[in-house]
Amino acid sequence: MKDLKEIIAENLIRLRQQAGLTQLQLAEMLNYSDKAVSKWERGESIPDLRVLIQLADIYHITLDDLVREQSEKVVKPRLNLFKRHFLITLLSVGLVWVIATGVFMILYYISAVSEYAFLAYIVAPFVSAIVFTVFSAIWYSRLTLAIAASLIVWSIALIVHMFTYVFRGNVELWPFYVVAAGVQVMIIVWFILRKIQKPNRTK
Repeated sequence: MKDLKEIIAENLIRLRQQAGLTQLQLAEMLNYSDKAVSKWERGESIPDLRVLIQLADIYHITLDDLVREQSEKVVKPRLNLFKRHFLITLLSVGLVWVIATGVFMILYYISAVSEYAFLAYIVAPFVSAIVFTVFSAIWYSRLTLAIAASLIVWSIALIVHMFTYVFRGNVELWPFYVVAAGVQVMIIVWFILRKIQKPNRTK
């Protein structure tokens, strides 16, 4: 009869593969290192109870399905987790652009502000970047979060440029772009430092 470590290891490998996740992606979800996930799947250690509960939630299964030997029963996650998260993110960003279109249409038919209606589409990238940043912080990796933060910086630059051009005329904005570039460098440095200092939890 297989021991508990071996049973859990086999179940973890099977469930992760069925969900279409890499060890690194699963590790990011659990806030552990991929080395810890690798140890669990090799049967060298067992995740603690809190992690087992997280895993059961991720795969939409019970704790029994994780710690008991599977015979003919095959437990399949309801939907690839990454695909589901990506779909939710995509729909949320799409909703921002639907709202922007609605605002554009309203402003377009108000004669006093119709010439500024297009600015709804200038603001939309910034709001989309905010939405993307929120979901990146919850579900995705640090790289995705860094990309989302960069989108915020440059969408703000776009807003300032266009609003200044429309309401103030042709004003030199290169100092602002220098600041934006500086913030971008800080984001890159932050990402590199976080990557280097990533906790190597191996419980």
